[in-house]
Amino acid sequence: MSHLLDRPVPLSMLKDGAENPRGVDAPPSQGLDSKRQGARRLADLLPRVASSLVLAGAALTAVWQGGAIFAVIWFSATLAVGWEWQNLIDAPRLRLRFFIAATALAFATFFAAEGRFILGCGVLLAAGALAALAAGPRRRIWAFAGILYAGALIVSVSLLYALPAFGARAIFWLCATVWGTDVFAYFGGRLIGGPKLWPRISPSKTWSGTLCGVFAGALIGALMAAGFGGARLALPIFALGLLTALVSQGGDIFESFVKRRFDAKDSSALIPGHGGFMDRLDGFLAAATFAALVAALIGDWSLASGLFDWL
Repeated sequence: MSHLLDRPVPLSMLKDGAENPRGVDAPPSQGLDSKRQGARRLADLLPRVASSLVLAGAALTAVWQGGAIFAVIWFSATLAVGWEWQNLIDAPRLRLRFFIAATALAFATFFAAEGRFILGCGVLLAAGALAALAAGPRRRIWAFAGILYAGALIVSVSLLYALPAFGARAIFWLCATVWGTDVFAYFGGRLIGGPKLWPRISPSKTWSGTLCGVFAGALIGALMAAGFGGARLALPIFALGLLTALVSQGGDIFESFVKRRFDAKDSSALIPGHGGFMDRLDGFLAAATFAALVAALIGDWSLASGLFDWL
Protein backbone atom coordinates (compact mmCIF):
# COMPACT_ATOMS: atom_id res chain seq x y z
CA MET A 1 0.00 0.00 0.00
CA SER A 2 2.85 2.38 0.77
CA HIS A 3 4.12 2.34 -2.79
CA LEU A 4 0.71 3.64 -3.95
CA LEU A 5 0.93 6.59 -1.59
CA ASP A 6 4.36 7.46 -2.94
CA ARG A 7 2.99 8.09 -6.39
CA PRO A 8 2.43 11.68 -7.39
CA VAL A 9 -1.19 12.84 -7.41
CA PRO A 10 -2.32 14.09 -10.87
CA LEU A 11 -3.27 17.76 -10.95
CA SER A 12 -6.49 16.78 -12.69
CA MET A 13 -7.68 15.30 -9.40
CA LEU A 14 -7.29 18.70 -7.77
CA LYS A 15 -9.34 20.70 -10.29
CA ASP A 16 -13.03 21.37 -10.64
CA GLY A 17 -13.83 20.35 -7.06
CA ALA A 18 -12.36 16.79 -7.35
CA GLU A 19 -11.37 14.99 -4.16
CA ASN A 20 -7.92 15.54 -2.70
CA PRO A 21 -7.09 12.11 -1.19
CA ARG A 22 -3.67 13.03 0.18
CA GLY A 23 -4.54 16.48 1.55
CA VAL A 24 -2.31 18.17 -1.01
CA ASP A 25 -2.78 21.92 -1.09
CA ALA A 26 -4.88 23.17 -3.99
CA PRO A 27 -2.98 24.84 -6.81
CA PRO A 28 -2.76 28.64 -6.71
CA SER A 29 -5.30 28.90 -9.55
CA GLN A 30 -8.12 27.86 -7.20
CA GLY A 31 -7.34 30.72 -4.87
CA LEU A 32 -7.32 33.07 -7.83
CA ASP A 33 -10.68 31.70 -8.99
CA SER A 34 -12.26 32.34 -5.58
CA LYS A 35 -10.88 35.87 -5.61
CA ARG A 36 -12.28 36.42 -9.08
CA GLN A 37 -15.68 35.14 -7.95
CA GLY A 38 -15.61 37.49 -4.97
CA ALA A 39 -14.67 40.40 -7.21
CA ARG A 40 -17.44 39.45 -9.62
CA ARG A 41 -20.02 39.38 -6.82
CA LEU A 42 -18.83 42.80 -5.65
CA ALA A 43 -19.00 44.12 -9.21
CA ASP A 44 -22.59 42.87 -9.45
CA LEU A 45 -23.55 44.23 -6.03
CA LEU A 46 -22.22 47.77 -6.52
CA PRO A 47 -24.46 48.70 -9.49
CA ARG A 48 -27.36 46.98 -7.74
CA VAL A 49 -26.91 49.13 -4.64
CA ALA A 50 -26.33 52.29 -6.68
CA SER A 51 -29.45 51.67 -8.76
CA SER A 52 -31.50 51.01 -5.64
CA LEU A 53 -30.38 54.29 -4.09
CA VAL A 54 -31.24 56.25 -7.24
CA LEU A 55 -34.69 54.64 -7.53
CA ALA A 56 -35.38 55.11 -3.82
CA GLY A 57 -34.34 58.76 -4.10
CA ALA A 58 -36.69 59.27 -7.04
CA ALA A 59 -39.59 57.65 -5.19
CA LEU A 60 -39.05 59.70 -2.04
CA THR A 61 -38.60 62.89 -4.07
CA ALA A 62 -41.93 62.23 -5.77
CA VAL A 63 -43.65 61.89 -2.39
CA TRP A 64 -41.90 64.93 -0.94
CA GLN A 65 -42.61 67.24 -3.87
CA GLY A 66 -46.03 65.91 -4.86
CA GLY A 67 -48.10 67.45 -7.65
CA ALA A 68 -46.75 67.22 -11.19
CA ILE A 69 -43.39 65.79 -10.04
CA PHE A 70 -45.16 62.92 -8.30
CA ALA A 71 -47.22 62.21 -11.42
CA VAL A 72 -44.26 62.42 -13.83
CA ILE A 73 -41.95 60.15 -11.79
CA TRP A 74 -44.53 57.45 -11.19
CA PHE A 75 -45.85 57.68 -14.75
CA SER A 76 -42.30 57.14 -16.03
CA ALA A 77 -41.94 54.01 -13.91
CA THR A 78 -45.37 52.80 -15.00
CA LEU A 79 -44.56 53.43 -18.65
CA ALA A 80 -41.33 51.42 -18.33
CA VAL A 81 -43.24 48.52 -16.77
CA GLY A 82 -45.81 48.67 -19.58
CA TRP A 83 -43.12 48.58 -22.26
CA GLU A 84 -41.23 45.73 -20.61
CA TRP A 85 -44.34 43.56 -20.32
CA GLN A 86 -45.46 44.11 -23.90
CA ASN A 87 -41.94 43.44 -25.16
CA LEU A 88 -41.54 40.38 -22.94
CA ILE A 89 -44.58 38.48 -24.23
CA ASP A 90 -43.19 38.46 -27.78
CA ALA A 91 -46.50 39.15 -29.50
CA PRO A 92 -47.13 40.79 -32.90
CA ARG A 93 -47.48 44.57 -33.35
CA LEU A 94 -45.27 45.63 -30.45
CA ARG A 95 -45.26 49.30 -31.43
CA LEU A 96 -49.03 49.43 -31.71
CA ARG A 97 -49.50 47.65 -28.39
CA PHE A 98 -47.04 49.96 -26.67
CA PHE A 99 -48.74 53.03 -28.18
CA ILE A 100 -52.07 51.79 -26.82
CA ALA A 101 -50.49 51.10 -23.41
CA ALA A 102 -48.70 54.47 -23.25
CA THR A 103 -51.85 56.39 -24.19
CA ALA A 104 -53.98 54.54 -21.66
CA LEU A 105 -51.40 54.94 -18.89
CA ALA A 106 -51.13 58.67 -19.58
CA PHE A 107 -54.91 59.09 -19.27
CA ALA A 108 -55.00 56.85 -16.18
CA THR A 109 -52.28 58.98 -14.58
CA PHE A 110 -54.25 62.16 -15.31
CA PHE A 111 -57.54 60.77 -13.99
CA ALA A 112 -55.86 59.30 -10.90
CA ALA A 113 -54.25 62.66 -10.14
CA GLU A 114 -57.73 64.19 -10.29
CA GLY A 115 -59.10 61.53 -7.93
CA ARG A 116 -61.22 59.91 -10.66
CA PHE A 117 -59.96 56.39 -10.08
CA ILE A 118 -62.93 54.49 -11.50
CA LEU A 119 -62.63 56.39 -14.78
CA GLY A 120 -58.90 55.64 -14.87
CA CYS A 121 -59.57 51.94 -14.36
CA GLY A 122 -62.16 52.04 -17.14
CA VAL A 123 -59.59 53.49 -19.54
CA LEU A 124 -57.16 50.71 -18.67
CA LEU A 125 -59.78 48.03 -19.28
CA ALA A 126 -60.69 49.48 -22.68
CA ALA A 127 -57.03 49.80 -23.67
CA GLY A 128 -56.37 46.24 -22.52
CA ALA A 129 -59.09 45.01 -24.88
CA LEU A 130 -57.51 46.93 -27.79
CA ALA A 131 -54.06 45.60 -26.98
CA ALA A 132 -55.46 42.07 -26.84
CA LEU A 133 -56.88 42.46 -30.36
CA ALA A 134 -53.53 43.75 -31.60
CA ALA A 135 -51.59 40.91 -29.99
CA GLY A 136 -53.30 38.11 -31.86
CA PRO A 137 -55.01 34.96 -30.55
CA ARG A 138 -51.98 33.39 -28.81
CA ARG A 139 -51.08 36.40 -26.67
CA ARG A 140 -54.38 38.20 -26.13
CA ILE A 141 -54.71 37.46 -22.42
CA TRP A 142 -51.07 38.40 -21.81
CA ALA A 143 -51.36 41.71 -23.67
CA PHE A 144 -54.56 42.56 -21.80
CA ALA A 145 -53.04 41.64 -18.44
CA GLY A 146 -49.94 43.71 -19.13
CA ILE A 147 -51.85 46.98 -19.33
CA LEU A 148 -53.75 46.22 -16.13
CA TYR A 149 -50.49 45.21 -14.44
CA ALA A 150 -48.72 48.46 -15.33
CA GLY A 151 -51.81 50.56 -14.68
CA ALA A 152 -52.25 49.09 -11.21
CA LEU A 153 -49.03 50.80 -10.18
CA ILE A 154 -50.01 54.37 -11.05
CA VAL A 155 -53.61 53.98 -9.86
CA SER A 156 -52.67 52.44 -6.51
CA VAL A 157 -49.91 54.90 -5.57
CA SER A 158 -52.12 57.81 -6.64
CA LEU A 159 -54.98 56.53 -4.51
CA LEU A 160 -52.71 56.13 -1.49
CA TYR A 161 -51.30 59.61 -1.99
CA ALA A 162 -54.66 61.27 -2.61
CA LEU A 163 -55.14 62.84 0.84
CA PRO A 164 -52.29 65.16 1.98
CA ALA A 165 -52.88 64.43 5.67
CA PHE A 166 -52.30 60.70 5.18
CA GLY A 167 -50.96 60.27 1.65
CA ALA A 168 -47.24 60.80 2.27
CA ARG A 169 -47.50 58.69 5.40
CA ALA A 170 -49.06 55.82 3.45
CA ILE A 171 -46.39 55.86 0.74
CA PHE A 172 -43.53 56.09 3.27
CA TRP A 173 -45.00 53.17 5.22
CA LEU A 174 -45.38 51.16 2.03
CA CYS A 175 -41.80 51.88 0.93
CA ALA A 176 -40.43 50.97 4.37
CA THR A 177 -42.38 47.71 4.45
CA VAL A 178 -41.50 46.58 0.92
CA TRP A 179 -37.87 47.71 0.94
CA GLY A 180 -37.33 46.21 4.38
CA THR A 181 -38.82 42.94 3.15
CA ASP A 182 -36.59 42.88 0.07
CA VAL A 183 -33.37 43.69 1.92
CA PHE A 184 -33.84 41.25 4.79
CA ALA A 185 -35.13 38.52 2.48
CA TYR A 186 -31.99 38.89 0.35
CA PHE A 187 -29.47 38.85 3.19
CA GLY A 188 -31.48 36.41 5.34
CA GLY A 189 -31.53 33.91 2.52
CA ARG A 190 -27.80 34.31 1.91
CA LEU A 191 -26.79 34.04 5.57
CA ILE A 192 -29.21 31.32 6.71
CA GLY A 193 -29.90 29.41 3.50
CA GLY A 194 -31.96 26.25 3.73
CA PRO A 195 -34.81 24.86 1.62
CA LYS A 196 -35.93 26.76 -1.45
CA LEU A 197 -39.37 28.33 -1.45
CA TRP A 198 -40.25 27.48 -5.05
CA PRO A 199 -37.10 26.43 -6.93
CA ARG A 200 -38.78 25.90 -10.29
CA ILE A 201 -40.07 29.47 -10.40
CA SER A 202 -37.62 31.42 -8.21
CA PRO A 203 -34.43 29.36 -7.71
CA SER A 204 -32.73 31.83 -5.35
CA LYS A 205 -35.64 32.43 -2.94
CA THR A 206 -35.50 30.47 0.33
CA TRP A 207 -38.02 29.92 3.11
CA SER A 208 -35.62 31.44 5.63
CA GLY A 209 -35.08 34.58 3.58
CA THR A 210 -38.78 35.01 2.88
CA LEU A 211 -39.78 34.66 6.54
CA CYS A 212 -36.99 36.99 7.70
CA GLY A 213 -38.00 39.54 5.07
CA VAL A 214 -41.73 39.43 5.86
CA PHE A 215 -41.21 39.85 9.61
CA ALA A 216 -38.55 42.55 9.26
CA GLY A 217 -40.54 44.48 6.66
CA ALA A 218 -43.67 44.48 8.82
CA LEU A 219 -41.67 45.58 11.87
CA ILE A 220 -39.89 48.41 10.02
CA GLY A 221 -43.19 49.62 8.57
CA ALA A 222 -44.87 49.51 11.99
CA LEU A 223 -42.05 51.47 13.58
CA MET A 224 -42.28 54.12 10.88
CA ALA A 225 -46.05 54.35 11.25
CA ALA A 226 -45.67 54.63 15.03
CA GLY A 227 -43.19 57.43 14.56
CA PHE A 228 -45.68 59.30 12.39
CA GLY A 229 -48.82 58.76 14.41
CA GLY A 230 -48.14 57.38 17.86
CA ALA A 231 -47.37 53.95 19.34
CA ARG A 232 -51.05 52.98 19.60
CA LEU A 233 -51.05 52.35 15.84
CA ALA A 234 -48.02 50.05 15.85
CA LEU A 235 -49.77 46.70 16.46
CA PRO A 236 -52.56 46.95 13.85
CA ILE A 237 -50.11 48.38 11.33
CA PHE A 238 -47.71 45.51 12.10
CA ALA A 239 -50.48 43.02 11.30
CA LEU A 240 -51.27 44.87 8.06
CA GLY A 241 -47.55 44.98 7.33
CA LEU A 242 -47.26 41.20 7.60
CA LEU A 243 -49.97 40.77 4.98
CA THR A 244 -48.50 43.49 2.77
CA ALA A 245 -45.01 41.98 2.99
CA LEU A 246 -46.41 38.56 2.07
CA VAL A 247 -48.19 40.07 -0.92
CA SER A 248 -44.98 41.80 -2.00
CA GLN A 249 -43.16 38.45 -1.96
CA GLY A 250 -46.04 36.99 -3.95
CA GLY A 251 -45.60 39.78 -6.50
CA ASP A 252 -41.93 38.89 -6.77
CA ILE A 253 -42.79 35.24 -7.42
CA PHE A 254 -45.47 36.18 -9.96
CA GLU A 255 -43.02 38.30 -11.95
CA SER A 256 -40.52 35.41 -11.87
CA PHE A 257 -43.25 33.13 -13.21
CA VAL A 258 -43.94 35.51 -16.10
CA LYS A 259 -40.25 35.64 -16.99
CA ARG A 260 -39.93 31.85 -16.85
CA ARG A 261 -43.01 31.54 -19.04
CA PHE A 262 -41.25 33.52 -21.76
CA ASP A 263 -37.72 32.23 -21.11
CA ALA A 264 -36.33 35.58 -19.95
CA LYS A 265 -33.81 36.15 -17.17
CA ASP A 266 -34.64 39.85 -16.77
CA SER A 267 -37.58 41.94 -17.91
CA SER A 268 -35.11 44.32 -19.63
CA ALA A 269 -31.68 45.88 -19.09
CA LEU A 270 -32.88 49.38 -18.21
CA ILE A 271 -31.56 49.33 -14.62
CA PRO A 272 -27.90 48.35 -14.02
CA GLY A 273 -27.65 45.43 -11.62
CA HIS A 274 -31.42 44.89 -11.49
CA GLY A 275 -32.54 44.16 -15.02
CA GLY A 276 -35.71 46.11 -15.59
CA PHE A 277 -38.37 48.10 -13.78
CA MET A 278 -40.56 45.02 -13.50
CA ASP A 279 -37.70 43.25 -11.73
CA ARG A 280 -37.36 46.12 -9.29
CA LEU A 281 -41.02 47.05 -8.77
CA ASP A 282 -42.70 43.63 -8.81
CA GLY A 283 -43.08 43.39 -5.04
CA PHE A 284 -43.87 47.09 -4.61
CA LEU A 285 -46.53 46.97 -7.33
CA ALA A 286 -48.31 44.02 -5.73
CA ALA A 287 -48.07 45.54 -2.25
CA ALA A 288 -49.30 48.96 -3.43
CA THR A 289 -52.29 47.38 -5.15
CA PHE A 290 -53.14 45.41 -2.02
CA ALA A 291 -52.75 48.46 0.24
CA ALA A 292 -54.92 50.57 -2.08
CA LEU A 293 -57.67 47.94 -1.96
CA VAL A 294 -57.48 47.88 1.85
CA ALA A 295 -57.67 51.67 1.96
CA ALA A 296 -60.67 51.66 -0.36
CA LEU A 297 -62.50 49.01 1.66
CA ILE A 298 -61.82 50.50 5.09
CA GLY A 299 -61.98 54.21 4.26
CA ASP A 300 -63.38 56.39 1.55
CA TRP A 301 -62.48 55.28 -2.01
CA SER A 302 -60.43 58.42 -2.59
CA LEU A 303 -58.64 58.52 0.77
CA ALA A 304 -55.55 56.77 2.04
CA SER A 305 -56.79 57.35 5.59
CA GLY A 306 -58.35 53.90 5.52
CA LEU A 307 -54.93 52.41 6.11
CA PHE A 308 -54.34 54.27 9.36
CA ASP A 309 -57.61 55.67 10.70
CA TRP A 310 -58.62 52.50 12.55
CA LEU A 311 -58.76 53.65 16.16
